[in-house]
Amino acid sequence: MIALNKVDFYIQGRHLLEDVSFQIGPKQHVGLVGRNGTGKTTIFKIIQGKLHVDGGSVEIAKNWKVLSVDQNMPDEDLCPLEYLMNKDTERVALLKELEGLEDVNRMCEIYDRLNQIDAYTAEARAAFLLKGLGLTEEDQYNELKNLSGGYRMRVAIAAMLYQEPDIMLLDEPTNHLDLETTKWLEGFLKKYPKSFLMVSHDRDFLNNTVDSILHLKNKHINRYVGNFDTFIDTYTMQQQNIASQNAKLEEQRKHMMEFVNRFLAKATKAKQAQSRLKAIEKMKFIPLDPADPTVSFEFPEPETISPPLLSFEKVFLGYGDKVILKYISGTFSPEDRIALVGANGNGKSTFAKFLAGELKPLKGEIHRGAKLKIGFYRQDQFDGLDLEKTAYEHVSDNLKTTNNLEIRSHLGRFGFSGEKADQKVKELSGGERARLLFACLTAEKPNLLILDEPTNHLDIEMRESLIQSLNTYKGAVILITHDRNLLSKVANTIWVVKDQKITPFDGDINEYEKSLK
Repeated sequence: MIALNKVDFYIQGRHLLEDVSFQIGPKQHVGLVGRNGTGKTTIFKIIQGKLHVDGGSVEIAKNWKVLSVDQNMPDEDLCPLEYLMNKDTERVALLKELEGLEDVNRMCEIYDRLNQIDAYTAEARAAFLLKGLGLTEEDQYNELKNLSGGYRMRVAIAAMLYQEPDIMLLDEPTNHLDLETTKWLEGFLKKYPKSFLMVSHDRDFLNNTVDSILHLKNKHINRYVGNFDTFIDTYTMQQQNIASQNAKLEEQRKHMMEFVNRFLAKATKAKQAQSRLKAIEKMKFIPLDPADPTVSFEFPEPETISPPLLSFEKVFLGYGDKVILKYISGTFSPEDRIALVGANGNGKSTFAKFLAGELKPLKGEIHRGAKLKIGFYRQDQFDGLDLEKTAYEHVSDNLKTTNNLEIRSHLGRFGFSGEKADQKVKELSGGERARLLFACLTAEKPNLLILDEPTNHLDIEMRESLIQSLNTYKGAVILITHDRNLLSKVANTIWVVKDQKITPFDGDINEYEKSLK
């Protein structure tokens, strides 16, 4: 069991957590939700002992193993299979002790213990997890140092799952995963026989994995039984009931005050008036949660151009002699909302780079509209932001203008008004940096948006704002994302990237998910 009891925590003099209490027992799958910056990661660090509370206490059962994904991604000479199996320190120690052991009794004890801990299926269990997280057999035997950062992160997730802790701390576990791998992890967690506490902004992932929600807001935590949608419904109803009850109390108060104001000075009614005045003083209005400030995206309207915006025929794509995609053909019109799906490594990002003009085809033809402008949101663009520049300076560079009103007007579309526009990038949160990237890539009013994992740094509310903005945007959209809520509400066409081909899928995202089983 893990328990936080009346925990207080301050950061830089600011009261971040106040009187926070909750428990997580065996076999509980719990989601921790709240806006960015409210303290979710802080709670994880408190549980891990990385931060000390300023009040209250933290209790963890002595026999409970608590693990999180190692953020220091493995980068070693070991292959992923060896890395996982080495995490079972008892198994490794017992096998090492067997080397050269002559004590028959001790050997029997060791073999018995190896059987008890299921040591002989270790490689099969490790391979199952790695395969589920998208590593091919070749990847599993490749040295970790040769794998990409994204795949090393998958190995780190697999290593935590392999150890089967009593409680896992999962902080945005679907970041850097494709839709297919996200679906596998969802199924694994749903059946996980022990406990986990998970922070995720993926609405569908939460709905399908957790049985209760901890809602962190205004320094406090409240618990709700059920998945994320159940929490939203319950919380909304609670707020509506409180508002209704307060409105009734306010009507009573006004009616009683009218009596008081009318009769307080009259001797025959003075006692009754005083009685009502005391009753008014005892009235207790239930405090309503203040609404979260919501920053909406607002993409500028592009210039109308005749379709097709872009067309390509019998195109081969790749790097050097290595062909990634071949014989691909297609066209894009302004009303297109196309989702690219398929396992990582099959060529989705390669295709996106080709569309954006960053990768020339090895073979084939491409035709672009004369006035076509493209906005490309890449996963690695965060690294390209100048930490010492302000949001204003970044947008000014992209707008290619010194017109102060035009720059600030565009920044305002993405929530950067007033002093916020003059903050340096290094002072912005992950979500704010993501919004700044959107502001930069739409500065020239593109006709085609190519979005490669655009939601990784956005909370649930901001993801909903992105959905609304994409649905009112007048240009075409190409989406690469594992966020099924985003895909189901925006995409009208699905293209599957697999086996060096791009093939239209006859169905929606839910039907595509079913086809993965």
